[in-house]
Amino acid sequence: MHPRTTTITPELREWILATTRAGHGVPDVLQLMKDSGYDPRQSRSIVAEVLKLPLATLQASTDKGAPKGKRTRHPEAPEVIVGGHAVGVSLSVDAPALRVLDGLLTEHECAELIELARPRLQRALTVDSDGQHQIDQRRTSEGMFFAPNELPLIGRIEQRLAELLGVPANHGEGLQILHYLPGQEYEPHFDWFDPEQPGYGAITAVGGQRIASVVMYLNTPEQGGGTAFPEIGLTVTARRGSAVYFAYEGGDRSSLHAGLPVLQGEKWIATRWLRERPYRKPEPA
Repeated sequence: MHPRTTTITPELREWILATTRAGHGVPDVLQLMKDSGYDPRQSRSIVAEVLKLPLATLQASTDKGAPKGKRTRHPEAPEVIVGGHAVGVSLSVDAPALRVLDGLLTEHECAELIELARPRLQRALTVDSDGQHQIDQRRTSEGMFFAPNELPLIGRIEQRLAELLGVPANHGEGLQILHYLPGQEYEPHFDWFDPEQPGYGAITAVGGQRIASVVMYLNTPEQGGGTAFPEIGLTVTARRGSAVYFAYEGGDRSSLHAGLPVLQGEKWIATRWLRERPYRKPEPA
């Protein structure tokens, strides 16, 4: 069979977008294209262009022999019911795959998370290239982590997200709570791990690559504190009980995001990072 042309027709572009929106990962898309007669190298270039993914990281994530991890399912508007709980989908973006989720948490759940986290707050850390936690001047908030399923409330939220996104609860890192005061922020960054960094192997040995994030707003700041996505010109307003979910398979650079400075009041958020395989917390060095 002769390889197909590399021309990206409108029909091919829409098929790739529709297939990924349905929750299929890049390896699945590439396999389907191969089955249809596309040359694998040309397919990677096409998918990278359509999904705005760096070709190098897409290559790394689809190398022959690499285990195919779980991918998230993107919630569709206008509403999804999970465990009897209604979650509204008020905004959908294709690249990155992004959804604004209304009513993901109840007011009581938001208040309880804040009170449980308050006495355990410490200076928030980031993960360095060797997989170790470090103080980063780009992140000026205080935070803490709950262990997976540490409390009935934590387990309930983890299971709700698992059902909503189609990924088992054990693929998630521990729920992180962050507290921002006026002037505090988290400058633009990616949540996925860079395959070019020397510590990539150690970081991904405990669950694989991160594939998606869910940022849940536990209160409504008086002013400021939204989540900005500068590559696509979008800012999500922080509203109590709502959340922004975004996926970034293959190192999607359009998932660049920032926690904007709080201008008045305070901001509380809960963040859940999802991995492609079951996650276990790494042992202390």
